[in-house]
This record gives sequence, C-alpha cells and structure tokens, in this order.
Amino acid sequence: MTESRIKRLATTLMDATTDKDPLVQEQIYNALCYLGESEPEEILNSCDEYLRQHDKLAYPHRVIILKAMETVVKSNIALLDKSTAKVVIFLASNEMTKSKEVIRDWQQAASNVLVAVGQRFINKVMEEVLTKFQPGILPHYFVMQTFANLSVSNVFGMVPFLNSILGTMLPMLGMAKQDHMKSVFCYALQHFSESIQEYLANLDQAPDPTVRKDTFSNEIFSAYEVLFNSWLQHREAKLRLAVVEAMGPMSYLMPSEKLEEQLPKLIPGILALYKKHTEAFYISKSLCQILEASVNIGSRSLDVQLDSLLGTLHPQICAPADPSVPLTVKNHTEVLRCFTVLACSFPDRVLAFLLPKLESSNERTRVGTLLIMRQIINSAPSQMEIKKPFILSSMKLPLQDSNNKVKRAVVQVISAMAHHGYLEQPGGEAMMEFLVRQCALPSDAPKKQPPDADDLTSDSVQSISVNTLFLLSTTVDRMNNVLWPYLLEFVTPIQFTNALTPLCKSLMYLAMKKQEEGENASLIRYDLNANLPSPYALTTRLLVVSSQPYVGDCRGTAALRLLNVLHYSVHPTLDQLWSKKVPLLVEHIEENTEKSLSQKEWEEKLLLFLQETLAAVSDNTWICHFVTEMCRQLNSYNGFLLEKNFLYKCIGTTLGACTSKDLVQKQLQELLETARYHEEAEREGLASCFGICAINHLEETLAKLEDFVRSDVFKKSAGLFSIFKDRSDNEVEKIKSTLILCYGYVAVYAPKELVLSRIEADILKNIFQYFNTKVLGIKVETKDLTLKLCLIRSICMISQAIYNGVKCGDFIFSRKAELVAQMVEFIKAEPLEAMRTPVRQRAMITCTYLVILEPHLSDPDRTELIDTCLASVLALPPLELVKERDENGGDALHKEMLYGDTISALKDLLKSLLQRNLTPHGLQDMFAHLGPWIKSNKEHERQRAVEVSAALLDFYLSKLNVSTVIPFYNLGVLIALFSPRCSDSLASVRQHAVDCVYCLLYIQLCYEGFARDHRDEMVERLKALKKGLEEPDFTVLFHTCNNIAMVIGKRVPPDQLMSLLLTMFEGLVDPDKNCSRAATVMINSLLKERGGVLQEKVPDIMSIIHSKLEEVDEEHIRKAAQQTVYILASQHKSVVVSSLLGSSLPFDSHTCAMWRSLATEPTLTSQILEQLLEKVNRDVPYKESKCFLLGSGSERIATPLPLAATCALYEIMSAPESGAAVLGLYPPLFVTLLLRVSCTVGVQLPKNLQSRERRSSSYGPAPRSLHPCSCAVETLKVMLARGGSEEVARAVGSAGGWELMVSPERHHDGIAVLAGAMARHAGPRLPLIVKNLIPTLSSVFDSQRITTTAFFAELLNSNVVNDLILLETMMDNMTGRQKDACMLVRMLALRGLGNIASGSPEKVRKHGAKLLASMVNGMDDKDDPHNLVALEAMSSLSKLLDHVEERDIQSMLLHIAIRIRPFFDSEQPDLRQSSIVLFGNLTKFSEGNCEVFFEQILNGLVTLLLHLQDPKPEVVKACKFALRMCGPNMGCEGLCDMFLNHLREDRSLHYGEFMNNVCKHLMQSYPEMLNRLILTNLFYFKSNWVDIRAAAPMFIGFLVLHVDEEHCQQVDLDQLISALKLLLKDPVPAVRVKVAETLGRLIRIL
Repeated sequence: MTESRIKRLATTLMDATTDKDPLVQEQIYNALCYLGESEPEEILNSCDEYLRQHDKLAYPHRVIILKAMETVVKSNIALLDKSTAKVVIFLASNEMTKSKEVIRDWQQAASNVLVAVGQRFINKVMEEVLTKFQPGILPHYFVMQTFANLSVSNVFGMVPFLNSILGTMLPMLGMAKQDHMKSVFCYALQHFSESIQEYLANLDQAPDPTVRKDTFSNEIFSAYEVLFNSWLQHREAKLRLAVVEAMGPMSYLMPSEKLEEQLPKLIPGILALYKKHTEAFYISKSLCQILEASVNIGSRSLDVQLDSLLGTLHPQICAPADPSVPLTVKNHTEVLRCFTVLACSFPDRVLAFLLPKLESSNERTRVGTLLIMRQIINSAPSQMEIKKPFILSSMKLPLQDSNNKVKRAVVQVISAMAHHGYLEQPGGEAMMEFLVRQCALPSDAPKKQPPDADDLTSDSVQSISVNTLFLLSTTVDRMNNVLWPYLLEFVTPIQFTNALTPLCKSLMYLAMKKQEEGENASLIRYDLNANLPSPYALTTRLLVVSSQPYVGDCRGTAALRLLNVLHYSVHPTLDQLWSKKVPLLVEHIEENTEKSLSQKEWEEKLLLFLQETLAAVSDNTWICHFVTEMCRQLNSYNGFLLEKNFLYKCIGTTLGACTSKDLVQKQLQELLETARYHEEAEREGLASCFGICAINHLEETLAKLEDFVRSDVFKKSAGLFSIFKDRSDNEVEKIKSTLILCYGYVAVYAPKELVLSRIEADILKNIFQYFNTKVLGIKVETKDLTLKLCLIRSICMISQAIYNGVKCGDFIFSRKAELVAQMVEFIKAEPLEAMRTPVRQRAMITCTYLVILEPHLSDPDRTELIDTCLASVLALPPLELVKERDENGGDALHKEMLYGDTISALKDLLKSLLQRNLTPHGLQDMFAHLGPWIKSNKEHERQRAVEVSAALLDFYLSKLNVSTVIPFYNLGVLIALFSPRCSDSLASVRQHAVDCVYCLLYIQLCYEGFARDHRDEMVERLKALKKGLEEPDFTVLFHTCNNIAMVIGKRVPPDQLMSLLLTMFEGLVDPDKNCSRAATVMINSLLKERGGVLQEKVPDIMSIIHSKLEEVDEEHIRKAAQQTVYILASQHKSVVVSSLLGSSLPFDSHTCAMWRSLATEPTLTSQILEQLLEKVNRDVPYKESKCFLLGSGSERIATPLPLAATCALYEIMSAPESGAAVLGLYPPLFVTLLLRVSCTVGVQLPKNLQSRERRSSSYGPAPRSLHPCSCAVETLKVMLARGGSEEVARAVGSAGGWELMVSPERHHDGIAVLAGAMARHAGPRLPLIVKNLIPTLSSVFDSQRITTTAFFAELLNSNVVNDLILLETMMDNMTGRQKDACMLVRMLALRGLGNIASGSPEKVRKHGAKLLASMVNGMDDKDDPHNLVALEAMSSLSKLLDHVEERDIQSMLLHIAIRIRPFFDSEQPDLRQSSIVLFGNLTKFSEGNCEVFFEQILNGLVTLLLHLQDPKPEVVKACKFALRMCGPNMGCEGLCDMFLNHLREDRSLHYGEFMNNVCKHLMQSYPEMLNRLILTNLFYFKSNWVDIRAAAPMFIGFLVLHVDEEHCQQVDLDQLISALKLLLKDPVPAVRVKVAETLGRLIRIL
C-alpha cells in the first residue's frame, strides 16, 4: 500500500508537469527531488514507469521529470543499486534516442541523466549506450555528445573505452553528411583529446598506468585527416570553428612525425581561417595549442612557417580589443601566447620582424607591436637577455611619437623593461626621460566621452605614466640606483613643472630608502653626477613651486617633503630647523583647501621659513650663491606669473639677509634691467622685492632707485639704458609705473624710524619727478592708466606708512592738500556714464588715508572732495543697465565687484572725514551734501545715497562719546529726511531708511545721557520691523510704518514732534504711493471725534463706507473705514448689526472687513456675539422642500437669517481681538455651533444663493464657501481657535475630523474626533457643554440625537468625565438610547458604554453586569441587517473584558464564544477583526471552564493561523493578538513562546518558517489532532482569499513533515491526496506551487 501511495504521489506530481506556469513547474521538480531524497529507488522507478506509460507526453513535460531524475541520481549516486541504475540507464538511453530528430532540451536532459549515472556506473552506461553505437551505422547526435561529456566528467572511467570508440567512430566520419553530426563528432574528438591529456598527466592516479600517448595517436591522426582535409573546407562557419576547436587538443596526441609532416599544410590552413571568421578566439586558441605541440616535438618545419605566422598574427594584435566583447579580449590573450611560444623558439627572427614595425606610419601597427614587445619582454626573459641593447636602441623612434595610444603603449613597455633590468643598460635613461615627459603632459579640458573611446586624452597617458613612475620607484628594487639621483635632473627644468608632484613623491621615497641604507651624508654625490642641479637650484625651485601648493595634484606638499629629506645636501646646519618647520607647513596645507587657504598668509609663512633658513645657515658666501641662483631662475618663470611674483619676494628676503652691499646693489641693478615691465604681476613682484629688501638695506635700495631715476632712459637716449632702445613709449611708461610702485613698497616695508624723514625729501620728489610734474599741483598730462594707478597706489602706501609710523599729530605732512587735490583731479577725469577702471576706488582709498594725517583740510578743499566723490559714484548708471549692455558674463562679474568696491571706498572716505568732526554740526554738514541725492527722483541714486547714509550714521553712533548732556538740535530735520523713505518703492532704500532712523534715535539717547550700549525697547522694535519692509506688500508696509511712527513719536523730543508729523502729512502728496501711505498714520485719530448723534444716519453711513471701499482699494482707506465702523458700533450696535446682516450673501470682502472691525473691544464684541447667537437659535435651521420629480422625496433648504448670522459670527471671531469675548461665551457658542453643524449636514443653499455663489466665485479670488454645513464647521473651527482651544482645532484638523463632520455618512466620526480633542485639551469647559447638550438627546431631529450621542460616546473614552463627576449621568443617558428608533444612535450608545473601559476603567467593575447585559443585547439586536450593532457590541465587549468581575462573565462565556465564531470568516474585514480580538480577550476567563474553552481554542486555531495571511493588515494584527492570548491556555510551552515572540505587533513575520515551527510543536504536543487539523484546512481549500488558499496546503505539508510515524494512520490519505490533486488545478500559480510542495512532503506519512 505504501509503495502505491508513493507512486500515486509521484504520479500526481508528474501529471501536473503540464502546468504552464514556470514557478509551478519548478516546485513540481523540487517536490519530485524531495520525494527522491527519501525514496530514491522508488521515485526513479516511478519516473521510469510513468514515462514509459505516458509515451505521448510532450517533451517539455518529460524534461521536468528527467531533470528531477538527474538531481536524484546525483544526490544519491553512492546509494543507488545496480538494478535501479540499469532501469534509469535504459530509460534515459531510450528517451535520448527515441526521436531521430534532434530535440535539444529533451535529449540533453536524458543525456545528462546518463552522465550523472556514469559517475559510478560507467560500465553499465557504456554497455547500454554502445548498443546505440554500432559500426557502420551513423549514431544519434546525443550518443556522441554523451560520450564527450562522460569523458570530461569521469576521465579515469572513460579513457579505457576511447580506443574502441575511436575505432568504431573513424569510419563513421565519412558517413556524416549533416553539419550538426559533423559538429558533434568534432566536439567528441576535442573532449576525448582533452581527457586523454588529463589521463596522461595524472598517470600516477590512473587505474591503468600503462596507457600511452601512442595508444591513440594513429586514430587521432586518422580523424585529423578527415577533419582537416574535408570538413575544414566546409562553407558553414560554425562547423569550421568546431573543427578548429578539436584540432588544437588533437595536435598534442598526433604522432610526432605525422605532426611534423602536416605542419606545412596545417598552419597555413589554420591561418587562412582568420580571413573567413570575424570571431578569431577559437582559431587563436587552437593555433596556440598546435604551436605548443610543434615546439614540444622540436619541429623543424615551424621555421619555414614563421614569416606567415608572424604576418597573420601581428594584425590580430593591432586590431584593438573591444572590452564589451569578451571574446575579443580572450583572442588578444591567445595571440600574445602564440608570440610567447614563437619568441622562445625564434627570438632573433621575431625581433627582426617586430622592431621595424615600430617605424610604421600606421598608429595601430605601432601600438600592437609595442604590446607584443611588452609580452615577450615579460614572458621570454631568458631568450631576450642578450637582446636588451638591440631592443633599447630600437625604441628611439617610439620615444618621439606624439600619438597618445603609442605613448601609453611605450609606457607599458618601459614598465616591463624596468622589471627585467633593461633600464640599467645604456639607453635606459632616455626611457626614463620619456616617462617623466609624459608625467609632465598638460591636463586637457575635460571631454564627455565613453571610457573606451578611441581617442585617448593626454590626461590618461599622464595618469598611467604617473602611476608607472611611482610603482617603479617603490616596488622595483633594482630601479633604485637607476632612478636615484638621476630623477633630480628633472626637478628644476621648467618644462617638467607638471611632473613635479610624482617626481617629488618618487624622489622622497628613494631618498628615504637611501637614508635607511645609511647614505644620509652622501645622499647626493655631485662628484659622480655632474648634471645634477645644485642645492641652491633645488631649494629655490621647491620653495617657489610650494607657493601655489594645490596646483598639480597638491605639489606643495610633495615639494616641501622632498626639501625636508634633502636638508643635509642643502646645508648640514638645517637638520633641526627643517625637521621642525617643514611638517608644520605641510600640516597647514593639509588642514586647508584651495578655497580656504589664505594665499597672503601662506606666502608669509614660506617667507618666514626662508628667513629662518637664512639665519640658520648664517653663511654669507652660501647666501650670495643662493640669491644669484634665484635671480638666474627668474626668466624660467615667465609663463608662471604667480610663482614669479613669489620668487621676487624670496629674492628680496634673501637680499635682506645678505651682508654684501655690493652684491645687493648689483642684483638690484640686474633686476631693474631684466624685468618684464609690461606684465602687472612682474611689476608687483619687482616692487615687493625692493620693499622687502629695504627692510635691511634702505639706503642701498633708495640709492639704486635714484640712480635709475637719473638715468637717460626717460630722455630716450642711449647710454646706460641702451637695453631699452627697442622699447616703445608705452613700455617706458610701464617702467616709470614700476619705479613709482617700488617707492610705495619701500615706504611700507622700510623701518619707520628711518623712512619718515625720507618721504618728502626723497621719495615723493622722485615719484613726481618721474611723473613729469616739476612742482606739485601742476596738472598731470599722462594718459597711461597703469602709471596713474601706480602713482595712486604708491601715494596710498606712503600715507599708510606715515599713519602707521607715528602717532597722528606728531608728523605734519605739508604736501597733503596738494596730494588730495591731485586725487580729486584723477576722480574728476573719470567719465560719469561708465566705470571702466578702478581709478575712482583707488583714489578714494588714498584720500581716506590722507585726510587722517595732519594738517586739516580747508573747508573748500573738503567740500570739493566730498562733492566730487559723491557725484562720481552716486550718479553712475545702475549696475543692471551695465550688465544688459555687456553680454560678457566674466566682465559683468568684474564690473559688479568694481561697483561694490567703489561704494565701499566712498563710505570709508566719508567716515574718515566725519571722524575729524564727530559732532551734530559735522553730521548736519555731511547730510547737507547727501540730502539732494537722498531725495533724487532716480532710484539708483537714492538707493546708493541712503545706503551710504546708513553706514555713516552707524559709524557716527559707534564712535560717539558724549561727555556732557547736550541737545541733538537737528534730530527732527534728519528724521524728516529719512522717515518717508521707510516706505520707498525700493526695498533696499526702505531697509536702510529704518537703519538711519534707528541710529538717529540712539544718537539722541546718547545725547540725553544714556550709555552707548544701552538698549531701548521701543527703538529695538525698529530692527524687528525691518522684516516687514522686505516685500512691497501694502498691508505690511502700512503696519510697519505705523509702528515706526509710534516709536518716533515716543522718542522724539516734544518740541520737534509737531514739525515731524507735519512733514509726514506733507508726504501724502508724494508721487511714490508707498510714501503717501505712511501719512495715514494720523488719520483715524480725527475720526474718533465723530458719530455720537448719528443713529438715524448709521445705515446710510455704512452704505457710503461700503461704496467707497468698492471704488478705491487703498490700504489706508480700508483701515480708516474699519475704524469708523467700530466707532459707530460702539454707540449704535443693534442698528449696525441689522444693517450688516442685510448685506447680500455671500458677504464680499468689504462687508467682511466691516464685520471684523467689530471685534476690537471685548465688551462690545460680547454684546454683538449674543445678538447673533439669538438669531441663529430663534429660527428653524432648514425647511423641507418637495421636489417636483415623482418619487424623488424632499430636500432640505437652509433658512437665510441663521445662515447670515453664522457667516457674521465667523467674520467677527476670525479677528484676533475677539478672543476675550469668545472666551466669555464659550459654552453657548460651542453648543449652538455644534448643533448648527449637526442640523446643516446635507442641507442645501436656497436656489437664489446657489447662483449668486457661483457668480461671485467667477470674479477674482474665490470667497469662503457659503455651503451651510461647511460654513458652520468653519465657524466652529474659528470659535475654538479664538476661544483658546487652538490645540482642539489643530488636533481635529490633523485627524481629518472637519472633513468627516461635513460628510452625511461619516458625520458621527467627525464628532467623535472633536469630542476626543475637547476631552484632551478643553476638559474644564465640558460640564456646562454637557449640561446644555443633554436635552438634545430627546430632540425631534435625528441628526441632533446622533451628534449628541456621538459626542458623549467619545467623551466616555476619557477619564475627564469621571474627574468632572459626569460619568453616571452620561452612562444612564447612553443606556437609555438602547431602544432608540435610529440604529446609528443605538450603535453609538454601545460604543460609548464600551469606551468607559478606557475612560474610567475603575468604574466598569461597579457597573459590570449592566454593561455586559447591554453588550449581549446588542449582539442579539434583531433590527441589524449589516451586523453594525453586533460589530460595535463585540468591539466594546473586548474593551470591557479587562475590567469586569470574572463572575459576571463566566455565565455568558460559552454563549459569546459560540455566537462570535461564524464572524471569523465573514466577508466584512471589521467583523473578522472584532470577533477575533474578542475571542482573544475571552481566553483570559477560560480557567474556570478550561476544558470546554480549550475545545473552542482548538476549533478556532486553524482559522486564526490561516488568517495570519488575511489580505487585511488589521485582521492579521487581530490574529496575532488572539494567538498570543491563546498560547498560555494550550498546554504547550514551546508553542506559547513562539506565539509570544514571533507574533509581536512590531515584528514582521516570515510565515512559512513560522508555520513550520508551529506544526513541529503541534505534532509534538497534540499528535492525535493531526486528522482534525488537516480536515479543518481542507475546508479552506475553497476560500475566496488566494493567500489563505495557498496557506492551507502549506499548513498540511508542515504537519505531515513533523508527525511521528505511529500517528500517521489517522489521516485519510486518499481523501487528502484527492483534495490536493483537485487544488492542483487552481487558477492561481502561487496556490499550485504550495500544493506541489505539500505533495512532495506527503512521503513522510506514506
């Protein structure tokens, strides 16, 4: 019986192989394999029988079974007995050869079975398959393939058969007419040959060690003849490739003499194939094997073939390999192996062939040849040893090649040469120089190109070269003596600048190696290396390139580290200093980035390092050599302006340390003669050099400059300056400019005690003599911009030197006024329509320093300076206009910076002037000049003037030091100047105007005696108000200006206040509307006097105000109108309210504004709110209107007066000022509006208002909705916010409560959200609200009963009702609603009673019996077609169970459990969830009825476990809870732990793994339950839910997997298998997969 069931299972699975779903097919295969693991013999026999019986089964389905058989055989090969093996072999052999046609998938699967069995039963397999391999009869395709695969998988078993197979096969070769048969013969011969080679290579392990190569040689040769002479010529490309693949391995086995004899034909034959096939890999692989076989036999005929071999193989390498086509890369590898074989045998001829190719004009030929050279250098080192000089000399031409690909190939060859000792030979240095040159290639502009693009950039060549140089330096030990110190020769030449970083890194590594070897003192042997750069040259070079530390891959770090390593060679005394200082410099570079590094600070650090180095050396001769070398290197840096500039500073520093005065003068002279004056950076550099030198050699520096001034160069004559004879006038101007700049730098750097006396006597005299000005004050005629700018800068530096050198007042600068006049002339000469040069800015900076010096400027000079500068800067055209004119982006950015710098210079100059007269008078004087610009009608002039004013006032305030309290007499005038501008049309003007007012008020406070750091609360508010001036929003501007006026009014002295206000009123006529609005600050004070006796005219006045608001939409008019309405209402509230309620609905924006104006004063607002509440409550909320359409019922239409009053309530309460009044009327407002919401759900607008609302929404922005319910909700929302319950409104909003309230279906849910929020955030308000709501429980309106019940039900969810002593009252009211005619009210009442469990759990015990009775009644509600009341009863009962007395529940326990069980599988997810949760809760009370309730748990267990796969997450969560609760009552500790650990809510569940473990515990603890559990699962085979339908068979599968043998008998296997067989036809593949898996597992219970 057992046997037949296993067979039945297997048969069921094999029947299902016809399933078209690949996943199901895969699972059937797995199930068969699983069965096979337990009963391999039985399953293999079943498969055999099935395939024999189902002869017509289509081959795709047979393939699944054959694959399963292969897996079972492989896994159990050691256990298989001979009889089963025979059965399997016979079946597979028949399956493989049943069809004469080749059906690859089917026959391949059968062949694989034979190969698997052949691992152990090779003789049996061969015995069977050889019957299909008869002499003279062409065998089946897969017979040959099986032989081939067997020879690979079982070499030792198969090789002994090969001789006879070959003997039978050879005659068949001629019989093969079809290409696929020829191909399979080739495939077999290839694998036979490879197997024989492996057998011969491992003879020591072989079963027959007497086997020799010649055992097979003749047969292989015979096969070779057919393949080569006949099949290789075939037109079918695939066959030719199969032949070639076979001939490679066959060549090793051919008789030596036959191979030798065949080579003259074989090699040309193989080579010819290259022309016929684009895919050359198989040809090259076979050719390489043939060449190796030929070399192994010492072939002599290979010599003759060499030229054609080389000629054919060389182009294969020259064609670049495509990395995206792997076979092309493999082909390259095989061809290079061919070259290795040939080079080892014929080194001379191979080189003679290759080296001339390096001169080819074809780039690919040169690159390919170099690749081959690299290969043979690496792979044939012994043969190439004596060829090294020859190979090196042949590389001369490639070293000059400019092609990037060739360069890269040369670099790779150099790398190979380095590893094999080539570079130590003569000519090796040229190779290294080439490598360094490639490292120095310039970086290309980045291009978008794929990584395998044909055109290599010089970047990639450079990066390969850099990597190669570093690897040679660090990993190839034999290169140390080649590279050191040779690489030092490349450090100083300027053409290798780009290679400095890799050079320095390599040199540092090499030097450290030398030091480790003890060669510190003799690190650089100049006696052995004459070409090396001197220590002075190295130090100069490395120091200069470090000045730009991040250029060239951070060369500063590398250069400094190398310098540190070379310290002993530079000078023996530098060890201690450099070992301390250099790491600090390197650290500074590494801590910064190119952006964060201050170039000035970095250069100062390097110059300080140089100074300390010179001091440490303290050897004048060494310093003289050093400075001479520096000067010699200057011209090298002509293309490197920044480095050259720094080198000039180094020269100045070094000259300063030089004690030889003659050398200093000689070098200075040389510098002046050789400088490139037309370059700005050079002029700067030379001037800074003279300045730094003057620190220690002032006399020599001035003398040299004076000599130069006196020379004939300015007279354009010969003599000393004949070197300038070819220079143009323009260049002579540049020389003058430089010398003027030199004097400026000398003044700044030279010791102040020495230089002050020389400034007027020597320096200025020479500067102006040089400037073609005999006496100061004569107009300068020069047109040269550079000369002008240099003069300005030089005078500026001289002024700074005087200012820094003495205390102000001690030095009288007699030429100050004339110099200022000179600067004014320069500024005047600049065009007003554009700013093209920095002359204005530089001249103003110079004046800033000049005006500080004594003596004072005269008033006329001061006035002219201020007016000239203001006119020159403030009147410039706007920057935006300049940008529009100038399309060049870079130039526009430069202009923007120049504008900014120029305005900053103007501010600094005016501050400098104000500093000299820091009094109210001085301030008044300054604004006398600025006033017209501040009032200019041109925006850009106004903007600049106010910006400058703000800076000046801030400066004045910061410098003010009041010793006595004095009046700030002109405060009013100045504030009048700026306050209208606080609402200027330009945002920047508004901001700066506030700053000006802010500063003026603080200046006033200072003059009143307050300390400067005193902070006045009112004035500080101005800062906060600035935010409101950023955007030109009228409302914000008006509000801000109003506040500014308040601050001004409170802080300006009384005697100045009136004139200030009058000035502001004058601002009403300002053409700038924004400024005119500032004047409205005063308007409302006049209106407060009016209105006391105008009761009869109030409606007319209200109408006029409304019409005016419609005519003019001005902010200040609207504000004034609101104030008027408020004043009128404070005296005539009823008339105003009636008048406004009579306005058309929906209220327009003007009416709304008028309503909001009534919220200003709490007492008045309270009275108006009460009037409106009375109007809402007095009238009915809606009227029933019967529809004309037959049978369509009636609709509810809102009544107009309550609707208008509701809208009015909204408008008033939306005003923040209404807060106090709303707070006082909180309960009546809340109850009225809550019931208003309730009564308007589903209520429509009157027809006339519907059309009006549509019309109003089509004009302008859409007004607030007039829909009755939405309107009521919005009003309730604003009432809560204004009544201090913002948290309530926010909580309801975030929970979506407001939207729910409007929905007729979900209104009660929205009310519950509101009640919950009230309980949490507004508890103290509830007693009065509850009291006012209780009467509505008897309302005639269903909607009001629903709303109140829903509100109470949710309140009971909170403990607040217990705290407020409301619980009993509300509970009684809820119980009383149990018989309500409305089902929703009954349901909500149950919900409320259930909520007591969470709101007041301690009260549940007291009222337990009453509450439980209500719930049971609810479950038995007869008028409950959709089980909604029952659902609520179950849900509420779940909550109550935690808190009731056990005795109260015991009597009902079983009744409830049985009543809720049908809901577990309900189509309604909420019913499933509630019933399951309730079931879980009931388990707590099962102790008294343990056995009875345990039965209920067992009844529900399968359902709960399966519903863990429920489509609804909430049901899954409920199942997890119920199972966790059931666990402790099941008497199985393991199962209980699993439920508690794996079914936590926060934990995701791996269902399959979990069920596996559950079933294990179930079968350990309750094995007798197996049949019951299986039968329950069978019920779910028909479930509507796919996941549960799939889970049920899986559950069964796991149960049978873990049941003991003794309990298997209780299962009705036939019924189970039949059910599974039926389910195997389920339309869903996922279900069929699980069924197949379970069928496999049934093996356990058979």
